[in-house]
Amino acid sequence: MLIFRNNFKRLFAILLLLIVAACSKPIQFNSIDITGAPYASGFTLNDPSGKQRTLADFKGKAVVVFFGFTQCPDICPTTLIQLADVMKALGPDADRVQVLFITVDPERDTPQLLAEYVPNFDKRFLGLYGDAATTDKVAKEFKVFYQKVPGTTDTTYTIDHSSSTYIFDPQGHIRLVTRPGMKTDALVQDLKALLS
Repeated sequence: MLIFRNNFKRLFAILLLLIVAACSKPIQFNSIDITGAPYASGFTLNDPSGKQRTLADFKGKAVVVFFGFTQCPDICPTTLIQLADVMKALGPDADRVQVLFITVDPERDTPQLLAEYVPNFDKRFLGLYGDAATTDKVAKEFKVFYQKVPGTTDTTYTIDHSSSTYIFDPQGHIRLVTRPGMKTDALVQDLKALLS
């Protein structure tokens, strides 16, 4: 009887471990999972009111970070429109998400322009800026490429830049970077997984 009881306890313990292992299966994201990456750890930038912002200001929310500039003709508005669609699809969960647009054109993207441009896509979106040196430092921290491309005049230049979006979990840890051309539904699924 004692042997049976010991075997039963062992079998029960093994079964319990298998159930726990099955329940703790890692989440399969649509985006690229960069959890624990040694970059994209944070930033210190200003919002349009001049208030200094860091990643810690948004703790408790999933944070979506996109680098761009207001005079971008294509990828920036397209990405911001998609992120606005993501917010609509999230419904009430959207209040637990913060989208941040970090300008790579501090020369032209004034606080006033960011305050007008960024919330046009969704009133909860926030534009952030720094001086040229700070912008360069933050871009390097996120491994974002950007380069000024001369135009016909000094003020008609454009900027080539990376188009990835970075996503942090509500605890402030970098988790995901989007794939180019990701579908809105895929982003919604990823954010819901991070918020659950």
